Amino acid sequence: MSKIKNAFADGKAFIPFITCGDPDLETTEKVVRAAVENGADLIELGIPFSDPTAEGPVIQGANIRALAGGIRALAGGITTDKIFEFVAKLRKDITIPLVFMTYANVVFSYGAERFMKRCNETGIDGIILPDLPFEEKEEFADVAAKYDVDLISLIAPTSADRVAMIAKDATGFIYVVSSLGVTGMRSEITTDLSGIIKVIRENTDVPCAVGFGISRPEQAEKMAGLSDGAIVGSAIIRLLEKYGKDAAPYVGEYVKSMKDAVRKA
Repeated sequence: MSKIKNAFADGKAFIPFITCGDPDLETTEKVVRAAVENGADLIELGIPFSDPTAEGPVIQGANIRALAGGIRALAGGITTDKIFEFVAKLRKDITIPLVFMTYANVVFSYGAERFMKRCNETGIDGIILPDLPFEEKEEFADVAAKYDVDLISLIAPTSADRVAMIAKDATGFIYVVSSLGVTGMRSEITTDLSGIIKVIRENTDVPCAVGFGISRPEQAEKMAGLSDGAIVGSAIIRLLEKYGKDAAPYVGEYVKSMKDAVRKA
């Protein structure tokens, strides 16, 4: 059984997204630990990329800060290898599921076999590639399965008659995209997700969680009520942007408020 299912074993899951290296890996470690201590059930770790096409300005800014910090750092800064070393360090005591969110070119340039092998060795349970079309996923799916890494599918409002097909083939969990466009905080989520989630439920028992646009506890509660959990990125990155190296306690407080909200769903 996928280790990712453990995140949903005790009710609705809260899933924060954190960009590795924003503003540095030491801060990322403190923020991850604060999130775990305050109830995060699974954490998405972003590998910085120079052209993050699915991201809005907030997470784009995190990518830029992480990469810029790498350019300035004498030791060479953020690299995929350093992120794997970072995950291995986390895994000495952090047991909740961890997944990477990055882009296909990051995996391709590293070497898909080498990348998935390293995921397995360091304790990464899954990977999300928002720019990988479902029809082209086999390029990575077989090697991911070989190393017990779940290639996590995304289902968007535009997936239409492809929802059932994607759901039947899903592993780990399904990332339900709440809104059209890029990531970012939204004042309200108006997409009718109930129909999409109904089709997902009819075709798989793999859990599904809603992301894109969620920033407030009432939104998290509503989305978790429709699905199996809520995913938040931009609101957490905003705290990192505001507080920098001192962000961990603020992120911890925020995660607690969101986890409390999804428990009500």
